[in-house]
Amino acid sequence: MRVALPSKLLSLCLTTVLALLAGCGFQLRGSYSLPYESLYLAMPDYSVVGADLKRAIRSSGTTRLALTASDAEATLLPGQEYRDRVILSVSGTGRVSELRLRYLYTYRVTDARGRDLVPSGTIELIRDLTYDDSNVLAKQQEETLLWRDMENDLVHQLMRRLAAVKPVPPVAAE
Repeated sequence: MRVALPSKLLSLCLTTVLALLAGCGFQLRGSYSLPYESLYLAMPDYSVVGADLKRAIRSSGTTRLALTASDAEATLLPGQEYRDRVILSVSGTGRVSELRLRYLYTYRVTDARGRDLVPSGTIELIRDLTYDDSNVLAKQQEETLLWRDMENDLVHQLMRRLAAVKPVPPVAAE
């Protein structure tokens, strides 16, 4: 037997759910609005982070990707990209049981003359991973997925930082 809810009760429940979602601060992650009219990414074409960052900037719709640094209002210069695997713990038999993946990325934003618009920044991402010798292939795939997730997280953090920062106007030479 199927019971039908009265339409008033259904609309009351729907309104309550929507009010709770709005009250908790839930908000869909929209596109980012960058403070630059044009931006040049000084990254190689084969860079996964560079390709994802270009895609994110194009989807923002407010900033044009320049083909050369001299044609852009700002240039994003990547610094060092450092990936590391650290053993966190070993079992009683001396086998690795936990790993830490660490991804360190530095960057800076300059104008066409090479002056800093945004101070140098560093993003550090860390993920912990349990390890099991009996499931080597599965753990290697999990590690690959974690690295990929860290690259996606890096792109989102770069976009948030670029959108939130107020560019410092370069000091004119006297």
